[in-house]
Amino acid sequence: MGAWDTGVFDNDGAGDLHAELLGAGPEDRAEVLRSAFALPCEGYVEVDEGQRALAAAAVVSAARTGTDLTAYGRRVPAADLPAATPELVALARAAVDRVLGADSEWRELWEEADQLPDALSAVARIHADLT
Repeated sequence: MGAWDTGVFDNDGAGDLHAELLGAGPEDRAEVLRSAFALPCEGYVEVDEGQRALAAAAVVSAARTGTDLTAYGRRVPAADLPAATPELVALARAAVDRVLGADSEWRELWEEADQLPDALSAVARIHADLT
Protein backbone atom coordinates (compact mmCIF):
# COMPACT_ATOMS: atom_id res chain seq x y z
CA MET A 1 0.00 0.00 0.00
CA GLY A 2 2.95 2.34 0.46
CA ALA A 3 1.61 3.56 3.80
CA TRP A 4 3.38 3.66 7.11
CA ASP A 5 0.57 5.01 9.26
CA THR A 6 -3.07 6.09 9.02
CA GLY A 7 -2.44 9.85 8.78
CA VAL A 8 -3.27 11.62 5.53
CA PHE A 9 0.41 12.39 4.88
CA ASP A 10 1.70 9.01 6.03
CA ASN A 11 1.92 7.36 2.61
CA ASP A 12 3.63 7.43 -0.76
CA GLY A 13 0.73 9.03 -2.66
CA ALA A 14 0.73 12.02 -0.31
CA GLY A 15 4.50 12.23 -0.61
CA ASP A 16 4.19 12.47 -4.36
CA LEU A 17 1.59 15.23 -4.09
CA HIS A 18 3.71 17.09 -1.54
CA ALA A 19 6.74 17.02 -3.85
CA GLU A 20 4.64 18.15 -6.80
CA LEU A 21 3.20 21.08 -4.81
CA LEU A 22 6.65 22.15 -3.65
CA GLY A 23 7.95 21.98 -7.22
CA ALA A 24 5.08 24.02 -8.64
CA GLY A 25 5.01 27.77 -8.68
CA PRO A 26 2.37 29.46 -6.52
CA GLU A 27 0.25 30.16 -9.60
CA ASP A 28 0.23 26.45 -10.53
CA ARG A 29 -0.56 24.88 -7.15
CA ALA A 30 -4.34 25.06 -7.50
CA GLU A 31 -4.03 23.09 -10.75
CA VAL A 32 -1.96 20.44 -8.95
CA LEU A 33 -4.82 20.09 -6.46
CA ARG A 34 -7.43 19.93 -9.23
CA SER A 35 -5.52 17.10 -10.89
CA ALA A 36 -5.39 15.20 -7.58
CA PHE A 37 -9.17 15.47 -7.34
CA ALA A 38 -9.70 14.05 -10.84
CA LEU A 39 -10.91 10.64 -9.67
CA PRO A 40 -13.14 8.42 -11.79
CA CYS A 41 -16.81 9.34 -11.32
CA GLU A 42 -17.74 5.68 -11.24
CA GLY A 43 -15.95 2.46 -10.54
CA TYR A 44 -12.95 1.63 -8.46
CA VAL A 45 -10.57 4.22 -6.96
CA GLU A 46 -6.99 2.91 -6.77
CA VAL A 47 -5.09 3.46 -3.51
CA ASP A 48 -2.46 5.82 -4.98
CA GLU A 49 -5.18 8.05 -6.41
CA GLY A 50 -7.04 7.96 -3.11
CA GLN A 51 -4.01 8.80 -1.01
CA ARG A 52 -3.16 11.71 -3.30
CA ALA A 53 -6.74 13.03 -3.22
CA LEU A 54 -6.91 12.89 0.58
CA ALA A 55 -3.63 14.80 0.91
CA ALA A 56 -4.89 17.41 -1.56
CA ALA A 57 -8.11 17.69 0.46
CA ALA A 58 -6.01 18.29 3.58
CA VAL A 59 -4.31 21.19 1.79
CA VAL A 60 -7.68 22.72 0.86
CA SER A 61 -8.98 22.14 4.40
CA ALA A 62 -5.97 23.94 5.88
CA ALA A 63 -6.37 26.84 3.46
CA ARG A 64 -10.09 27.07 4.20
CA THR A 65 -9.62 27.15 7.96
CA GLY A 66 -6.49 29.32 7.88
CA THR A 67 -4.47 26.58 9.55
CA ASP A 68 -0.79 26.10 8.85
CA LEU A 69 -0.12 22.75 7.22
CA THR A 70 2.59 20.46 8.52
CA ALA A 71 3.73 17.58 6.36
CA TYR A 72 7.01 15.68 6.50
CA GLY A 73 8.38 17.95 9.20
CA ARG A 74 7.85 21.08 7.13
CA ARG A 75 5.37 23.77 8.16
CA VAL A 76 3.66 25.61 5.34
CA PRO A 77 1.88 28.78 6.47
CA ALA A 78 -1.78 28.91 5.47
CA ALA A 79 -1.04 32.13 3.57
CA ASP A 80 1.25 30.14 1.22
CA LEU A 81 -1.44 27.60 0.34
CA PRO A 82 -3.65 27.95 -2.73
CA ALA A 83 -6.88 29.78 -1.94
CA ALA A 84 -9.74 27.51 -0.92
CA THR A 85 -12.09 28.66 -3.65
CA PRO A 86 -15.63 27.28 -3.68
CA GLU A 87 -14.60 25.18 -6.70
CA LEU A 88 -11.64 23.59 -4.89
CA VAL A 89 -13.70 22.98 -1.75
CA ALA A 90 -16.41 21.22 -3.79
CA LEU A 91 -13.84 19.14 -5.67
CA ALA A 92 -12.09 18.21 -2.41
CA ARG A 93 -15.36 17.22 -0.74
CA ALA A 94 -16.39 15.05 -3.70
CA ALA A 95 -12.96 13.40 -3.81
CA VAL A 96 -12.99 12.60 -0.09
CA ASP A 97 -16.46 11.10 -0.42
CA ARG A 98 -15.24 8.90 -3.31
CA VAL A 99 -12.15 7.72 -1.42
CA LEU A 100 -14.17 6.91 1.70
CA GLY A 101 -16.80 5.08 -0.35
CA ALA A 102 -17.26 1.39 -1.00
CA ASP A 103 -15.44 1.30 -4.38
CA SER A 104 -12.12 2.37 -2.89
CA GLU A 105 -8.91 0.40 -2.57
CA TRP A 106 -7.85 2.83 0.20
CA ARG A 107 -10.88 1.75 2.23
CA GLU A 108 -10.43 -1.95 1.42
CA LEU A 109 -6.77 -1.99 2.45
CA TRP A 110 -7.47 -0.31 5.78
CA GLU A 111 -10.36 -2.74 6.38
CA GLU A 112 -8.07 -5.70 5.64
CA ALA A 113 -5.48 -4.30 8.05
CA ASP A 114 -8.16 -3.86 10.75
CA GLN A 115 -7.29 -0.15 10.94
CA LEU A 116 -10.21 1.44 9.11
CA PRO A 117 -11.50 3.28 12.22
CA ASP A 118 -8.06 4.87 12.74
CA ALA A 119 -7.78 5.82 9.06
CA LEU A 120 -11.28 7.31 9.06
CA SER A 121 -10.48 9.24 12.22
CA ALA A 122 -7.47 10.78 10.49
CA VAL A 123 -9.75 12.04 7.70
CA ALA A 124 -12.71 13.12 9.87
CA ARG A 125 -11.53 16.66 10.61
CA ILE A 126 -10.68 17.28 6.96
CA HIS A 127 -14.06 15.99 5.88
CA ALA A 128 -15.82 18.20 8.45
CA ASP A 129 -13.83 21.27 7.34
CA LEU A 130 -15.02 20.75 3.76
CA THR A 131 -18.75 20.57 4.56
